[in-house]
Amino acid sequence: MLSQKTIDIVKSTAPVLEERGKDITTHFYKSMFAAHPELLDIFNHANQQQGRQQTALATTVYAAARYIDQLEVLIPAVTQISHKHRSLGVKAEHYPIVGEFLLKAIKEVLGDAATDEIIDAWAEAYGVIAKIFIDTEAGMYREASEQLGGWMDFKEFEVADKVEESSLITSFYFKPKDGSQVPAYKPGQYITIKLHIPGEKNIVNRQYSLSAAPGQDYFRISVKREADHEPAGKASNYLHGHVNKGDVVELSAPAGDFYLDVDNEAPVALISGGVGITPMMSMLETLAAKNSKREIVFIHAARNEAAHAFKEHTQQMVKELANARSYVAYDKKTDEQTMCDVEGRISAEFLKEVISSDSICYVCGPVPFMGAVIGHLSQNGIPEDRIKFEFFGPAVELSKAQ
Repeated sequence: MLSQKTIDIVKSTAPVLEERGKDITTHFYKSMFAAHPELLDIFNHANQQQGRQQTALATTVYAAARYIDQLEVLIPAVTQISHKHRSLGVKAEHYPIVGEFLLKAIKEVLGDAATDEIIDAWAEAYGVIAKIFIDTEAGMYREASEQLGGWMDFKEFEVADKVEESSLITSFYFKPKDGSQVPAYKPGQYITIKLHIPGEKNIVNRQYSLSAAPGQDYFRISVKREADHEPAGKASNYLHGHVNKGDVVELSAPAGDFYLDVDNEAPVALISGGVGITPMMSMLETLAAKNSKREIVFIHAARNEAAHAFKEHTQQMVKELANARSYVAYDKKTDEQTMCDVEGRISAEFLKEVISSDSICYVCGPVPFMGAVIGHLSQNGIPEDRIKFEFFGPAVELSKAQ
């Protein structure tokens, strides 16, 4: 329990953390990695180089200061971040390191403004917040390892198949190398793949949504080949160009708080852009396997038909479901395309026309796409608690992404 004095001091720092937060977190990561380079084997280097991780941490620190007397407000964020931490292998022993370098960064960036009283208050507050994360993640590690077919950190899987789904996306099928059972997971969750790329000093970790329904004897991820430039394309290009059938990789157990509520019978809308189709495939395959009678709307936006992954498979599933409809949006309509319901961007008017107002909406895709779609759904009167969305990498502020 924090003292009222500590709460008051921490809350008083919120305005400066809002203004200087990214300066602090940028300094923090630079100093921490210099002292503990082994942590580079855990963090996503692309998110570091693009500044997304620094921004995400700055937002979290600011929120902690603002709501230090209402920590229950932070529970959804703690849950989301803890899933990512568990999937990457962040452990309790890492938190004291983070705390040490975060406090140093606050002091060094803010200078004399960060008095001993402020640093002491933040040290106390960090201890309380770190314990919440540690306890939450300990429960997640137990759940991952104790489930049927589960394990604690990373486990070897063999590439059972590699299938081209479109001009941009290829699927990889993984089976446990030891022949054990594939654990259950919730449709929409992701795994982390650990890659040892020749020439790279550090391990490369990437999180990919599972693109098949649970209950199979394999995991499937479907990976978009990014442009041949650093840092975003490092993992995807290696997977596309060098990981083949028979190769062995290391995977984490499934994680994530973005998933289909399979017990709810309310109308459901699955809305994706580009490679954001991957968790939606897991959800749609799950609904198809259940022969669901729910009202289902499946909407996918792609550059064109060549870049549209799973198009025949989704059409077939939608056709077989009793109350399902599908719609396709392409950047530009051409005579060669056999399917295209929307040319260009998906509008609020279109979404209002095809999605029932009582639907639960799941959204995944590039950040600008999600920002626009979520804004449209809100404009159309869909309540916030019925709009679910997933980010690839650290969460960012959607209002600034539209």
